[in-house]
Amino acid sequence: MSPGPDLDTEPNANPASDDNDSSIGDEDNGASVVLPPYTPPYSSFEGRTRAAIMIAACSSSAVSPFSTSIYYPAVPALSQKLGVPVTLINLTISSYQIFQGIAPSFTAAFSESYGRRPAYLLGFVVWLGANLGLALQNEYAALLVLRCLQSCGSSGSLALAAAVCADLAPRSERGKYTGYTTIGVVFGSSIAPVVGGLLSYYLGPQSIFWFLVIFSGILCVVVAVVFPETCRSVVGNGSVPPQRRNRSLIQLTRPSPGPGDIETVSKKKRRLNPLTALFLLRDLENFLLALYVGILYSGSASVTRVLASQLARRYHFNEIQTGLCYIPLGVGAMTSRWTMANLIDWRFKREAGKQGLGVEKNRRQDISKFNIEMARLPLCLPVVFASCCCFITYGWVMEYHTPLAVIIVVLFLMGNITTSPMIPMATLMVDLNPDNTASASASLNLVRMLMSAGFVAVYTPLIDAIGIGWTCTMTAGIFVLFAPCVLVVMSYGYSWRLRKAEKETSETGSTNGREASGKV
Repeated sequence: MSPGPDLDTEPNANPASDDNDSSIGDEDNGASVVLPPYTPPYSSFEGRTRAAIMIAACSSSAVSPFSTSIYYPAVPALSQKLGVPVTLINLTISSYQIFQGIAPSFTAAFSESYGRRPAYLLGFVVWLGANLGLALQNEYAALLVLRCLQSCGSSGSLALAAAVCADLAPRSERGKYTGYTTIGVVFGSSIAPVVGGLLSYYLGPQSIFWFLVIFSGILCVVVAVVFPETCRSVVGNGSVPPQRRNRSLIQLTRPSPGPGDIETVSKKKRRLNPLTALFLLRDLENFLLALYVGILYSGSASVTRVLASQLARRYHFNEIQTGLCYIPLGVGAMTSRWTMANLIDWRFKREAGKQGLGVEKNRRQDISKFNIEMARLPLCLPVVFASCCCFITYGWVMEYHTPLAVIIVVLFLMGNITTSPMIPMATLMVDLNPDNTASASASLNLVRMLMSAGFVAVYTPLIDAIGIGWTCTMTAGIFVLFAPCVLVVMSYGYSWRLRKAEKETSETGSTNGREASGKV
């Protein structure tokens, strides 16, 4: 995959004229035609290439949840193999989640300073090494430490996937690709127990880690050979050639392209700041979005974590049978690509038309005077309430041991509907932070992983105390209780951004004035 063909003109030259004149005279009648100024495309990658890059990046977002969920069916077997209680094996799951929340902040900051490719390669190499160590270890201490290292290597792909989407897709087309990122997280969590259950049942728990060694090795090769650099502070819209260290092996075998659209290169961050993701949460709009995404994800993750144990307890399923029941969740999550993800882009274009914002394919949109909150969020609340109905239904059909077919259908609906409201909020979070797209995704990840760790810790004891029916009903109640977060952002987010922009403009103006007067 490589950038599209180079432009023959210099970045700041008008392609319609050699002397930079914006009009062409007609000697016969004296008329002149005024040509519009040249506007570079948002991305110079060709359509299919661009889609392939984004789908590959979004698929990589499944890596981290896949690595943790593939482990669940092997917990009893690992406990027996290492001679430790199940509670200690569960501690390795909690530690994985903690690092899964923290590590992407560092990966995101690194990628915004040095590029997406080096960040991907570094993360996947660390992940490969941790998987190899896990496959060879026979001690609990090594298992605990290497699981933390495994989380650090794999979890950065969550933030990088959203950043690659923002690099390549303008806001009017971003919904469906950001949807792939969210879908990847849910799909990875849902399909991994199937693979883990089959491997553990037939080949033993260590085979899970050998499978991950092969998987991570393949991803390292793919990134090294074909994945191009997309970071806009390095390659702009993709037409600016990166440094040799940031080129794929395929790009290194081809002639070096021309200078490209240099004006599309965004300002590069001079120093790496892993706290950027945390600082973004100081903004009230970012915080409210991250909080509600965290709540929705935590509820969904809790159901995923306890599903296997509940099926084993209520239906006496073995590892393979419980693993297969995760498939409807994953398939349901994938179908949200054709429902909510498409609706987001449709809603953006509709609202842009109402507000007078011009939308042109593969061109950047200026949202400084555009109420993008109203373009993204109105679809959320109806789907949240539908998600609440799914949670309540799931809880009570499990409580009363209904036929398995009913549970399968409910799980499919949960996979689709509970994933859907997270997609527009995650897309908006990236829209609002165009200079820190990877860190914005890392902020979301930090909140949802830490919150889900807390939810999961109390979910099983709560089920034991009041039953799964009332536990899921309580979860739906929490969704409704915090739903005003979305309403507040819809109502006040745009005015908050305007006031913030005015404040920054006035501060910049006063600073320039002092510099001009010689006081600074």
